[in-house]
Amino acid sequence: MNLLNRSTDYAVRSLIFMANDPDQVTSTAEVEKALMLPRPFLRRIFQALEKAGYLTSIKGHRGGFAMARRPDEIRLFDLMVLFQGEVSFGDCLFRKKICSCVKTCPLRREIKRMESGVLVRLKKLTLQNLLRDSAGKRGTGA
Repeated sequence: MNLLNRSTDYAVRSLIFMANDPDQVTSTAEVEKALMLPRPFLRRIFQALEKAGYLTSIKGHRGGFAMARRPDEIRLFDLMVLFQGEVSFGDCLFRKKICSCVKTCPLRREIKRMESGVLVRLKKLTLQNLLRDSAGKRGTGA
């Protein structure tokens, strides 16, 4: 079970990279080179981030993307929802389909309790928190 999918991971890593110099216009090529991420995938991620209002697109010769929100306004939970949909850990760990014990399963009840705590923390965690943890090093992965 992965908490973050690849799109969310790449989005967070890219935003941390860009947020270290938030006034700079950054190209996908620069992010690709610094973080060693695939450019076609990055382009789709940046387009989604722009559409959602996290980035602004700058056209032209020195174009690229710029931060549209401050790091303290960007929550990890919101990025997870953008790239992964509903965040839930309550699926059965043993089967691909929900079994008939879904309402009575003691393991599922415990996982739901843990999920509540994790979701509370994810909703509070901002890009600013992650920037502090990365010690301000441009290019640091999440």
